[in-house]
Amino acid sequence: MNLMPVVFVPHGGGPMPLLGDTNHRELIRFMQSIAADLPRPAAIVVITAHWEEDVVSITYSPAPGMMYDYYGFPPESYEFKYSAPGDQPLAKQIQQLLQDNNIDARLDNQRAYDHGTFVPLMLMYPAADIPVIQLSLLASLDPAAHIAIGKALAPLRERGVLIVGSGMSFHNMRAFFSGDPAVKGKSETFDNWLTETLCASNLTNQEREQRLRDWISAPQARFCHPREEHLLPLHVCWGAASQSSVAAEQNFSGLLFNTAISGYLWR
Repeated sequence: MNLMPVVFVPHGGGPMPLLGDTNHRELIRFMQSIAADLPRPAAIVVITAHWEEDVVSITYSPAPGMMYDYYGFPPESYEFKYSAPGDQPLAKQIQQLLQDNNIDARLDNQRAYDHGTFVPLMLMYPAADIPVIQLSLLASLDPAAHIAIGKALAPLRERGVLIVGSGMSFHNMRAFFSGDPAVKGKSETFDNWLTETLCASNLTNQEREQRLRDWISAPQARFCHPREEHLLPLHVCWGAASQSSVAAEQNFSGLLFNTAISGYLWR
C-alpha cells in the first residue's frame, strides 16, 4: 500500500516568506520545492501552531476565509488570498478517527486559514486547487496528547491525505532578534538533538516517542521554545508517521535570523 508522506515545515516569521524577505531566502526555496518530492495529495491536513483549543478543532467551512494573525507588516500582507476549498466529509472522517481513539474533537465552521496554514501552502501549492483542512493544537500543550492525535490521524495516509505540521523547530522571538552570538550555538545544540531523535537509525520508535514526550529535558529545550506551541505540530507528525515510518529525513537544514531550523519528512 502506498502511504502519503508526512511533513513538518518550519513556516518562518509571519508573512515574511510571502514578502520575499532576504532572511527567509533558504526557507522560501525549500517550501517552493516540497511538492515536487511528494505524490499529489487528494487533500491536505495542516496542524497549525497558531490555533489552540481545549478540544481538538477541525475546520468545517466549505470555503474558509483568511485570518491575518500578525501585525505591523506592509499593507499587501493583509491582502493575501488562498482560496483552497475545505472538505466537509474529510473533516467528519477526522473527527470520527479522533473520537474512535477517545480524543474529543469538534467541527468549526467559522475558523479561517491562519498564517500557519496559508503561508506555507501558498508556496507549496500555489494553485490552491487541493482541499485543505486545518487542525488545532490542544491548549494543554501536552506532548503525549499531541502524539496520540497524530497516531489517530495515521489512517489518512492510506487515503492520499498529506499531513503537514506547520510550526518551527526553533521559536524564541527575543533570541531571533537579540544579536547575541551565543544564540546560534544554543539553537544548533537543540536542533542536533531533535534531528538525532527523529532521524537516527539506531533508535527504536519507543525510544523516539519517549524522547519527544520528554522533550523539555533536551539540551537548550526551553531556550529554543520558551513556549512549545511551535514544536507540537511536529509531535503530531511523528505520531501520524510512527506506525509505518521508522525514521524521518531531515529535508531542510538552514539558518533563519542566525538560528538553526530544520524540516522533516517521513515516507
